[in-house]
Amino acid sequence: MAILEYQDSPGRTARQVPGELPGERLTLNMGPSHPSTHGVLRLVLELDGEVVTKATPEIGYLHRGDEKLAENMQFNQFLPYTDRLDYLAPIANNIACALAIEKLMGWEIPPRGKAIRVIGCELARISAHLLMIGCLGMDLGAMTVFLYTFTEREKIYDLMETLTGARFTTNYTRVGGQTRDLPPAFLAQLREFLRTFPPAFEEVDRLVTRNRIFVDRTKDIGVITKEDAIAYALSGPNLRGSGVDHDLRKKHPYLDYQNYEFEVPVGAVGDCYDRYLVRMEEIRQSVRILTQVLEKLPEGPINWHDPKSMPPAKEAVLTKMEELIHHFIVTTEGASAPPGEVYFAAENPKGELGFYIYSKGGGVPYRMKIRSPSFVNLSIMQKIIPGHMVSDVVGILGSIDPVFGEVDR
Repeated sequence: MAILEYQDSPGRTARQVPGELPGERLTLNMGPSHPSTHGVLRLVLELDGEVVTKATPEIGYLHRGDEKLAENMQFNQFLPYTDRLDYLAPIANNIACALAIEKLMGWEIPPRGKAIRVIGCELARISAHLLMIGCLGMDLGAMTVFLYTFTEREKIYDLMETLTGARFTTNYTRVGGQTRDLPPAFLAQLREFLRTFPPAFEEVDRLVTRNRIFVDRTKDIGVITKEDAIAYALSGPNLRGSGVDHDLRKKHPYLDYQNYEFEVPVGAVGDCYDRYLVRMEEIRQSVRILTQVLEKLPEGPINWHDPKSMPPAKEAVLTKMEELIHHFIVTTEGASAPPGEVYFAAENPKGELGFYIYSKGGGVPYRMKIRSPSFVNLSIMQKIIPGHMVSDVVGILGSIDPVFGEVDR
């Protein structure tokens, strides 16, 4: 049966089946209050029956203004705001921002401090990917996988509580190091997690990866070609799912990632299924990295030592006048950064989280620009959604996995 085309309005092309009367397109608002948009995203969909012919993402409903706030705060005062960027991996955001500031300052924290940060980053990666897998399954009608993944995420939150004192917005990282060393109970708790997590995760794999309904809903859906992924500046699992072997932990190592053995999974087709598989394998690689960190965990200090820019020890502040005065100066004025500009990017769960800092000197940045991966990854939605059914939109969006705390930043 041939499909004819006609113009129902200037600039629009619709399908017409012989024997049917031509009809106008339907404009449908999906969001900003919709459970499957994963936040306050508004997708303006133009429909020809059940087929999407045009998709326009609209953002800006959070009104964050983090970059402007940074211009009026000391570097350490701004770190808690980075918790709220990708709020599924808050400690990874803290670490990325601190690394950018330390690059500006010319600081490099000791090996033990780097190892502690790697632990935080990889636990955050596992947690964020588990949420993506659970929510993607639930978006497509699989409730059970959501319960499995969130059970394991609760264990990671317990680990974070032991390490930082908070489950979610940790505020554990400081410019130049961390607030404290690893608590005595943390390493045993982490080893127990690494023992019990892999069998539970493989259960999720058996439950979902070869499930006929899940495969039919994700395979060959939302295909992003290798060329488009590069042209749209995608990063993270969405880039690697399209067959591009690019991971900042390998290409531009930081935190001594070059000393750990791990693989970078890449997809072949670039569809929703590939993006899911890449995240599944990244979780396994994160477990592999964490195991190596525990085996190689060095002793020694955890923070950069700079008596002029770092606050003195608490005991000295409480007993000596000079240290009390110095503590007051560092707290009120902040660590004095040299003039200059830097850019640092970390491989966060969503992709390349970058911080550009322009300093005129002093304890407050003159300008800070946040390169948030979710914002960039969303730009390709209007290209890959048209031609799919309405029911495929939630699967495509779930596989892109945006977080709107960093989209609207």
